[in-house]
Amino acid sequence: MGAVGTFGGIAGGDMDWAESTGEFSPGAPPRRVLVAKSGGIGDFLLTLPVFAALRRFFPAARVEILGQPKIAALAVAGGLAGAAHSLESREMAGLFAPNAVLSARQADFFSAFDLIISFLYDPEKTFEANLSRITKARFLRGIHRPNESEKTHAAQQYLSVLEPLGIRGADPVPRLSLEAQPPANAVLPPPIIACHPGSGSRAKNWPEDRWRELLQKILGATKASLLLVGGEAEEGVLERLQTFLPPARAKLAVGLDLPVLAGYLLPCRIFVGHDSGLTHLAAALGLRSLVLWGPTNETVWKPLGEEVTILRSAAGLPGIPVETVFAQLAPLD
Repeated sequence: MGAVGTFGGIAGGDMDWAESTGEFSPGAPPRRVLVAKSGGIGDFLLTLPVFAALRRFFPAARVEILGQPKIAALAVAGGLAGAAHSLESREMAGLFAPNAVLSARQADFFSAFDLIISFLYDPEKTFEANLSRITKARFLRGIHRPNESEKTHAAQQYLSVLEPLGIRGADPVPRLSLEAQPPANAVLPPPIIACHPGSGSRAKNWPEDRWRELLQKILGATKASLLLVGGEAEEGVLERLQTFLPPARAKLAVGLDLPVLAGYLLPCRIFVGHDSGLTHLAAALGLRSLVLWGPTNETVWKPLGEEVTILRSAAGLPGIPVETVFAQLAPLD
């Protein structure tokens, strides 16, 4: 298990920056790799195939993350990275200023890596130029955000950054292997249906009254229990929905650390949600996932996985009937 922490210093690194357009020779695989990635939960999870490919092709390399530790903790917990460092520290912010005065601590940190992969927004290449002054690490510039005009999934677009390393045809499906948290089984009798009635945008949400009708129908027609999940911003809607449900068969999981939430989701029979980061998490965990899809570009952003079912309507989210969603939940025995 790796560590999740803040920006720290490590020594090392001997790659030639001028080699950044070529490929590693077979005898010189990277020893330490830093992947810089910001963004939300779903966006980060769509880069998991990059971490998996690095792990597969360079099994001896230590991979670390520069980004949001609370989100990157998923990759650390899943064994895809050894540590996560915060991109939001004051010292890191200076790296995006042209000709910034860089510290010995920054140099020590970045020179520990012989390969740096950046998915950060850096249109003027300021971050890249500053790093070139303090490390000889090879730098690979990935996309900041997938191109929605392409008919290629975001995960596949992110993987393209590895092509200069000779890595092609890697599995584009995000996969995360974690252990279940015992409390998820202890507080609710199985089978458990996890439901996330929120997202980052109201336009992506199924109407709240439809959710209430669905949840009541599940409890009335099946023996299933309900685990309502979400972030702190969604606590209000979750509590409103919970008031209509019997406490013995419906619990809330709100604002949990992501690896803990993932552990709660694992024992669930099925996950029902919108186009959201938590839906991508459920899919990456291999859960049977029922996704109520709204206006987002499905070709680029849909959750990937063998157990993912997308429900949509030409009339938009309000056009998806409760009966259609309920029918997709079977079997629950």
